[in-house]
Amino acid sequence: MRKMCLQMVHELARHDERVVFMGSDLGHGTLAEMQSELPDRFYMEGISEMNLVGMAAGLAMEGAVVYANTIATFLTRRSFEQVAMDVCHANLPVRLIGNGGGLVYAPLGPTHEATEDLAIMRALPNMTIVAPADAEEMRQFMRVSVDHDGPIYIRLAKGYDPVVTDPEAPFEIGRAVSLREGADAVIVTTGIGPRIALEAAKRLAQRGIDAGVLHLPTVKPLDLDALEARIAAVPVVVSVEEHSLIGGLGSAVAEFIAEAGFTTPKHFRRIGLPDAYPTRYGSQASQLEDFGVTAERVEATVAELCGSARTVAGLGTMQRKGDGKWQSRMISSHPSTQGQRGTALPG
Repeated sequence: MRKMCLQMVHELARHDERVVFMGSDLGHGTLAEMQSELPDRFYMEGISEMNLVGMAAGLAMEGAVVYANTIATFLTRRSFEQVAMDVCHANLPVRLIGNGGGLVYAPLGPTHEATEDLAIMRALPNMTIVAPADAEEMRQFMRVSVDHDGPIYIRLAKGYDPVVTDPEAPFEIGRAVSLREGADAVIVTTGIGPRIALEAAKRLAQRGIDAGVLHLPTVKPLDLDALEARIAAVPVVVSVEEHSLIGGLGSAVAEFIAEAGFTTPKHFRRIGLPDAYPTRYGSQASQLEDFGVTAERVEATVAELCGSARTVAGLGTMQRKGDGKWQSRMISSHPSTQGQRGTALPG
């Protein structure tokens, strides 16, 4: 995915003289062809990410469309002030390409793991957030990224992820992608989540549960129309993401459900990373397993909630809270092998 993203920057620059690339100590050979072909629009800065973002904002003020690339934690944590004030406040066409969203850099520990980047970027006015599922979706997104009005945070996964989207489908910023229809439940996800969600849906089908998968490659702004249509039609909703349970996609979906005013109760749970730093080093795959962001856990969670929903549907009466709202408390946690515990939102 990262390779495709950078290749597309070069391709876009060939056809649009506004496009500029800026990197922060990305290593020898990064976009070497673009550096050779278009040296006046290729900048490789040192380990100074705050200056990188400031320079990108300055070039954007002069008419450039800047693609600034470095490790996701350094773009979001270290450069937050510059992103907020230099880029978002001025609503500039800067595309912040964050390498290693989520647990990609797990071998390097918490300093490099971008587990709260979506929450940080979601809080900024004018910021658009995109987390493609695979290289082909990245290709389609990059084609429409140039003329987007305002800044974009682009969350890159590890790369070489299996292609789960339609390579020919055009990308529309702010539009959800239905990967599977389902009448019993909907699994809402983003980034690398579709692979996990589709595997879970396949397992659930073998148990007689029809679960759909709704991919939200644009985390901000959310496709509220698609969310409303899919969630209104099912009793069970589960979100899946490689991000902290606080402030990411699951939080956004929870906010939507809380305010949507659905006429029937929704059994909802978030699956993501707990509010804790990892206590050991490992691989992305091993830490996803540790934290329970797996197809097996999604399968078990959807099955549990579907069972609860069917039980509720069979009751003649239901208890209500004093304000007339349905009361439903189904709180669970997933113990990791590190002794940490994930948390879930009351359904």
